[in-house]
Amino acid sequence: MTIVAASAPVSAPESSQSALSWGAILAGAAVASAASLCLFVLGSGLGFAAVSPWANAGVAAGTFAVSAAIWLVIVQWVASALGGYITGRLRTRWVGVHTDEVFFRDTAHGFLSWCVATLIAAVLLGSAVVGTVSSGVQATTSVLSGAAQGASAGAASAVGNVTDPTGYLVDTLFRPVSDQLPPAAVPPQGQPDVRGETMRIVGTSIANGAMTDPDKAYLAQLIAARTGIPAADAEKRVNDMLAEVEATKVKAQEAADAARKAATTTMILGFLALVIGAFIASVSAALAGKLRDEDVPSTT
Repeated sequence: MTIVAASAPVSAPESSQSALSWGAILAGAAVASAASLCLFVLGSGLGFAAVSPWANAGVAAGTFAVSAAIWLVIVQWVASALGGYITGRLRTRWVGVHTDEVFFRDTAHGFLSWCVATLIAAVLLGSAVVGTVSSGVQATTSVLSGAAQGASAGAASAVGNVTDPTGYLVDTLFRPVSDQLPPAAVPPQGQPDVRGETMRIVGTSIANGAMTDPDKAYLAQLIAARTGIPAADAEKRVNDMLAEVEATKVKAQEAADAARKAATTTMILGFLALVIGAFIASVSAALAGKLRDEDVPSTT
């Protein structure tokens, strides 16, 4: 009887060549970053040309936000395609590797180039955000210190601040009905101006969300005594002023809600742009790698 010994399968020796071509990956990332910068600068120029500080001129704010989001998507896709293609064409050619493995490696190279370019953009964007926040903190500190100095100057300077919208609303409460005021409407000499007290009442009411009935009655009495108008008309002035304050608050809330919706839409579009950009970079690298590995026809 002849005994045949089965030989163990011999594994192929592992290649000493790395599966990663970092030179090609970094080159593709550099191209993607530079393309993003160029397109971003171009988009900024087009955006500044489209907007206008004048009323009824330039594009609307909503249209500008949508256009900016679409442009960011275009920037991401174009830059990713360029970076992936450069990575695929410049990577080292692998010899003796299966076609499926080559396809996977090319796709991974394109994805890695997109990752590096995205990290570079994140670092640059983070630096810009940090600089903006730092400037904002310095400006806030200056404002707070100035406010503290202004508070120590007394209530008279606060009343005289023409940029305070509350002061304007309070002034409307004490407007006379005619150029000739009745004698009772003229405050005695030396009597303190009631605007400071009124501003404190109005400010407290705005902070609390509503004005109490005693405050309304008290303000109506002050207005009637100062202007000489009937009590009913004074109460109407108070109610009209409060209605205007409420309308201003509603407008501010609507503006904040619109900004929130715009930010949400921008973040969602940015996420989709990044995901599709990664896909485009991977496909571009695979296509470029295929073109790179094509046999050059021999000339006879």
